[in-house]
Amino acid sequence: MTIALAAPHPEAIAAGERAAAAGGNALDAALAAAVMLTVVYPHQCALGGDLIALVRTPEGRTTSVIAAGTAPAAIADAASSWTEVPRQGAHAVTVPGMVAGWRAIASLGGRTDLSAAFTDAATVADAGIRVSAGLSRALRSRADAVMSDPGMRGVFAPRGAVLAEGDPLVQPALAATLRTLADDPDDFYRGGIARSLVGTLRAGGGTHTVEDFEHYAPEVGPSLTRDIGAQTWHVAPPPSVGAVLIGVVTVASDGGSEAPSGPRLVDAAIHGVHARAAALGDPLTSEIDLDVLLDLGVDVPAPAFAEPRPLGDTAAVTALDDEGWGVTIVQSVYQTFGAGLLDPGTGVVLHNRGSAFSVDPASPAAVRPGARPPHTLCPAIVDAPQTTVVAGCQGGRAQAWILSQILPDAVDPAQDLPIILARPRWVVGDRDLDQPVLSLVAEPGVADDVLARADERGLPVVQFAGPADEAGHVQLVRRSGEEITSASDPRADGVGTVIEPDPASEGSIA
Repeated sequence: MTIALAAPHPEAIAAGERAAAAGGNALDAALAAAVMLTVVYPHQCALGGDLIALVRTPEGRTTSVIAAGTAPAAIADAASSWTEVPRQGAHAVTVPGMVAGWRAIASLGGRTDLSAAFTDAATVADAGIRVSAGLSRALRSRADAVMSDPGMRGVFAPRGAVLAEGDPLVQPALAATLRTLADDPDDFYRGGIARSLVGTLRAGGGTHTVEDFEHYAPEVGPSLTRDIGAQTWHVAPPPSVGAVLIGVVTVASDGGSEAPSGPRLVDAAIHGVHARAAALGDPLTSEIDLDVLLDLGVDVPAPAFAEPRPLGDTAAVTALDDEGWGVTIVQSVYQTFGAGLLDPGTGVVLHNRGSAFSVDPASPAAVRPGARPPHTLCPAIVDAPQTTVVAGCQGGRAQAWILSQILPDAVDPAQDLPIILARPRWVVGDRDLDQPVLSLVAEPGVADDVLARADERGLPVVQFAGPADEAGHVQLVRRSGEEITSASDPRADGVGTVIEPDPASEGSIA
């Protein structure tokens, strides 16, 4: 089997290659890479985080897996006195959905046992890895948080200072947790792992209980699908921001097949910011107006709601194989190192996705027991005549604007994927981009007509010094006819590869 795979770290690619050699398909390779990322990229996607994914079958059916964490049942007791949801600490942690999400993805078409991915990752966690450039940047940026939490300090600053690029990172507690999951992945929600995590959260003032973990389940169902010209776009439904991505591309292309222009994308992104703020939330606990998200039908800013800056929040893995299986897994701890908590008993870094809730009871993003916060995670699959592109992205609230600049070109088989990813990009945002007001922030080389359009719309224009993490880490795989290709964003530490079949192991299923 030939598999195209893209991920933001070479160790994750190596794990995917081992899964493929054991007889796995695209889903197995992607899952092996995703599990490995929790060892080598814990600042972005530790076991204590969330994921949202899309799985495509050979028949072209696309399913979404929303493994977004839910707020504790007793959260209202704590939230009654808040003026905003805490950005760090136990109250920012929802029940982590990542492990349940991996199991759901595997059940949709994986060929090998997920336990092999856990065991493989445990071996690397025990042996240790060298700190990558991306992890080193994250450690420097969050050094205060790392040093203030005993669990974080013990893993990431074992000699009194945060690890530097090239230093060994050894995670024995995490390795033991991964081996437990290899034997019983349900332990994360109904066993000793759950009890350890709850103990750490309650010690930090959280309202979490073992029952909150026991009752957790991901949402698995049809993708949100819309035709834009001759293309069919698949995203995850709310609380994912995927509907806004569809809205931006639809408005910017006027619903046609022609690639949207830069100035029109700027206009659409501005409307998308307002639509997201006005309407995105959890449809299981709030009333959501999906048409507002898809049509961007909000002309004025929604009431102010400043989410935290989620730099370094996310990692994506994408894969396609020659049987037609495809998957994009976008997994996250939200801000770099999440809530700044590492449970010493399990080695698990806990996310802070709950900080995206609002304390306004009228908001669709209101913090409520059992609710999922509005999600930046935005996996996407685009089917065009003779071509399928599978995409995932790191980039916080900017994911929709980032993908809208890339996917319309990526579906053209005449365009080279690495060249597309290397092009300068722009994003719009405010607090999430460390800007006081809604602004357009651009890498060097962004087209003049984009900058001029932002100025016409009254947006301050801010220049990045060079290619920037805030402009996203995108992972792409594409199948056009019989050709399968991949590419990983040059802004990260990643690799895009095509795994060719080994005749000696073809047909071997672990």
